[in-house]
Amino acid sequence: MKIYSISVILAPPSTSSVILSTASDLSSFSFYQRGSVGEFMTFFSKTVAERTPQGQRQSVQENNYTAHVYNRGGAEQLAAVIITDQEYPVRPAFSLLTKLLDEFTAQVPQSAFDKPASINFSSINTYIQKYQDPRQADTIMRVQQELDETKIILHKTIESVLERGEKLDNLVDRSNALSAQSKMFYKTAKKQNSCCVIM
Repeated sequence: MKIYSISVILAPPSTSSVILSTASDLSSFSFYQRGSVGEFMTFFSKTVAERTPQGQRQSVQENNYTAHVYNRGGAEQLAAVIITDQEYPVRPAFSLLTKLLDEFTAQVPQSAFDKPASINFSSINTYIQKYQDPRQADTIMRVQQELDETKIILHKTIESVLERGEKLDNLVDRSNALSAQSKMFYKTAKKQNSCCVIM
């Protein structure tokens, strides 16, 4: 699970979109591929932001990449795009995009949207590093993982109890068999002793 790129994009409905802030992690690509991959990420982000209706969320797959888009629209006309591998879960991706847009609108005034080069939104770099692990973005996913771990421990405990129960059942069966054998021994000994009476 990997995040390759996160972008905040000004996406007015009738004109071309403009990237206001972006961060990428292309460390998994070779040095010579990074420029081309970076251009692809920019193109892909702008294209899906432009083609997502305002107020909508969608996920678009292209080769090994998935772009999750949230076009908030409204007065700001902002969209956020995260490009991940196909293993990254959908719910944490959209949760992250919502947080990103909330923080962006809180820190960057709408008047700065006209000059994207002057926008300083360094928090976007924190997002791309912190949320490489999707459990950080989604508390439900984190709780689910903790429940799964607890369930595994419970299964192990139940299995060990069952094994112990089986062992106890074997012991009970053996004691029953031993008890039956001891009764037979007693009867046989009684018969043997009855034929020879000591006077």
